[in-house]
Amino acid sequence: MKTVHASRITHHGSRRAFTLIELIMVLALLVIITSITVPTMSRFVRGRALDSEARRMLAMMHAAQSRAVSEGMPMMLWLDVDNGTYGVEAETSGQDGDTKAENLKLDETVQLSLLNTATGAQTTFKNLPAIKFLVDGTIDETSPQTLQMADADGFGRLLVETKTRTGYEIFAK
Repeated sequence: MKTVHASRITHHGSRRAFTLIELIMVLALLVIITSITVPTMSRFVRGRALDSEARRMLAMMHAAQSRAVSEGMPMMLWLDVDNGTYGVEAETSGQDGDTKAENLKLDETVQLSLLNTATGAQTTFKNLPAIKFLVDGTIDETSPQTLQMADADGFGRLLVETKTRTGYEIFAK
């Protein structure tokens, strides 16, 4: 029997690798790119939180308005600007309270304030400013006309009462 031995052929060519200087250059380039994009991304994320809170507030307003019409009793959307909370509750409730009442907390990066409130008496509920939704779906004329949501960098959204007093619209500040 004849044995065949396969011979290995090895190539001793030059092997190319990155030098230390090339690696440092790439890392420096990554640091520069990251330092440019991070501030832009953080503003984008903050803007998203602000938009999200404005839409959530608007949804709560729609819910209060729908409840006022469907249940035939005024609904109060109260605003605790000092604690960053708000909620919806029936203006008058039975001895068990309003079982459908809702309370929400604003994102900690967002501040709420009232602007352009009605002249004279202002609508309040449990000693807090409030928006009163009437049974016909309109907003009481002593309710705040403009709400402002803003972040620490001064970016903001305005929730402005419509001319027909049937809701609020979101505007960029």
